[in-house]
Amino acid sequence: MVESINYIFFGCTNYSLELIKFLVKNNRIPKVIFSIPQEFEISYNKEKVRNYNHGNMEVFAKEHNIKYYEVDSIDGKRTKDYYNVIESMNPDLILVLGWYYMVPKKIREIAKYGAWGIHASLLPKYAGGAPLNWAIINGEEETGVTLFRMESGVDDGDIIDQKKITIDFNDTIKEVYDKAINASKELLKDVFENPSKIVFTPQDKSKIEVWPQRKPEDGEIDLTKSSKEIYNFIRAQSSPYPGAYIKCVDNKRLVIDKAHLIDGK
Repeated sequence: MVESINYIFFGCTNYSLELIKFLVKNNRIPKVIFSIPQEFEISYNKEKVRNYNHGNMEVFAKEHNIKYYEVDSIDGKRTKDYYNVIESMNPDLILVLGWYYMVPKKIREIAKYGAWGIHASLLPKYAGGAPLNWAIINGEEETGVTLFRMESGVDDGDIIDQKKITIDFNDTIKEVYDKAINASKELLKDVFENPSKIVFTPQDKSKIEVWPQRKPEDGEIDLTKSSKEIYNFIRAQSSPYPGAYIKCVDNKRLVIDKAHLIDGK
């Protein structure tokens, strides 16, 4: 990896936590970590939403004596409010790995190389929210991760590199998530060990598919679907997510964490 890279880190999920552990283990220590609390405000919901895949970045930052700040964007401390903090660190790069807010252009432009993110899909497919969940729901057999330079649109920046991963028929979201973590580590390792080979490839923005975020309420099973569609729906939202469910006559939810097909039917 590049010896003199000076970067700051944005992340708030277990995915973020695994990647910052990987970077620090390889002696790549960020100047500061920014995170989002487990329950946070976001524009598409009137009430606070819960991050079911939350990674405790604050504990990690304290363990490694790394400066730490939190963002809670609507009425709390927003990313742009930390402009002076970020500017004072004169970063070469901002790594945004597992994040829920747009990073303002004013912030991205502070860093010499801008802000880079990893999206859990093979862009331009499955841009937007919950890409791994959507890929499984839709019965995809392959997806991947994309390292890209962030712009003002949704996951529409120049592509730096991609890694493919398979979605086996028995994989739940946990297995696919773990594959995405490992592929992301490979991306980071490759790009920092070979900086001279970095090429920024513009996306064809007419081909970008933007998918919506998912909420726990979106997990209700449609029993008119085929067995295979229901099976994919269940495994796409199993632990550590809230789970697919059937609404009972008493209005309670019967959560189904695992399912399997009998004779493929």
